Amino acid sequence: MPNEFKQVLDRIAREKAPGPSPTFSVLHVIHSIELIAEKEIGRGKLAEKLEVGEGAARTIVGRLREAGLISTSKGGCALTDVGLRLWNEYKLIFKKKVEIGKNELTLANCNFAILAKNCGNKVQSGMEQRDAALMAGAKGATTVLYKDNRLIIPTVSDNAVRDFPETANRIIALLQPEENDVIVIGSANNPRKAEYGALAAAWTLINSSD
Repeated sequence: MPNEFKQVLDRIAREKAPGPSPTFSVLHVIHSIELIAEKEIGRGKLAEKLEVGEGAARTIVGRLREAGLISTSKGGCALTDVGLRLWNEYKLIFKKKVEIGKNELTLANCNFAILAKNCGNKVQSGMEQRDAALMAGAKGATTVLYKDNRLIIPTVSDNAVRDFPETANRIIALLQPEENDVIVIGSANNPRKAEYGALAAAWTLINSSD
């Protein structure tokens, strides 16, 4: 059965409305909820953090409110109980997101890594994750599996600690993967595109029904 948050957030992102096509994606919706979960935030600040226009931020806020995920007040946007439950469900799978900096696995200067719990069976060659990151504006994505107490990079390395010790040990220290976990690293020349690349790559791991 598909994860509820996947269905809800995809639906919010693709809802049709009069006027021009929306200038945001499900990645912006996810990041909006993440920012609102951290602390109450106004629409203007949200637009700035998302790097979208005021109109797009207004639409995102409106859709999140209509879906019952946030409430709005003079103080800004805050998660409702329903929104918090949905966010906690998301966090059960996407446990950690960290900036890992320039490294020997990637060519770009900015790199974000996301840990996806127990998603190793969803990975084939890593190409789907790379393509999703490219579509999100990143330079690419690197997919790493944790299996049999080893970090494995499909088609590249069956033991990343041996072949890329500096980065592999950094990944283990920062993300503490367990059996069948996946780490996706989004890479770009600026932090926001790297972060969205990682989010897009990670999102493919729940793109089909279990």
